[in-house]
Amino acid sequence: MIWCVEDDNGILETELYALTSTGFTARGFGDGDSFWEALQTERPDLVLLDVMLPGADGVTLLRRMKEKSALRDIPVIMATAKGTEYDKIQSLDLGADDYLVKPFGLMEMVSRVKAVLRRCAGGQERDVLTLDGLVLDANAHTVTVDGARVELTYKEFELLRLFLSRPGAAFTREQLFAQVWGEGYVGETRTLDMHIRTLRQKLGRYGGSIETVRGVGYRLEDKR
Repeated sequence: MIWCVEDDNGILETELYALTSTGFTARGFGDGDSFWEALQTERPDLVLLDVMLPGADGVTLLRRMKEKSALRDIPVIMATAKGTEYDKIQSLDLGADDYLVKPFGLMEMVSRVKAVLRRCAGGQERDVLTLDGLVLDANAHTVTVDGARVELTYKEFELLRLFLSRPGAAFTREQLFAQVWGEGYVGETRTLDMHIRTLRQKLGRYGGSIETVRGVGYRLEDKR
């Protein structure tokens, strides 16, 4: 079941038609409040969420979803207005799986829905990943450094989870963007560098384990 949250009824109807005509079941919501109310008793497979909504806006709703353990793993694709780069970056940093820029083609929308569902269906190989005193618990969505809780943004958490899942492996910048930001991400390459820098700072003595691989990208090296 795909949920579409869009206050323009014409756009909402075309989204629902495109999804149902390609084999999905879909449900529409014209505002953020009714969508949030429905989430309390039902769970969709994916949400296509517009940023600009009456009542609670899309970014606020996304933040609420990622703060609740029962909702944070529901895939979300944000729909943003053309030229609103800040909305795209903010949504991705909060944990959106992908984004669409209005006006978008319906076949592009369906393709991105399928891609996100495939990517999220794979799951994670392990629930708890460790490096000495650095512990990442995927189920609890927590990170501790020598027993002390460290607060990470969603993207920082996903970067660390990827590094810990394959210690010693060098990831290209393209691989990191594709696996953490989504294959459709287009933005400043320095976005990755900024996230790596803040992640290193938050990890304290383990931050140095995230090494820059010149001309390639980054890797996490066990320096014990």
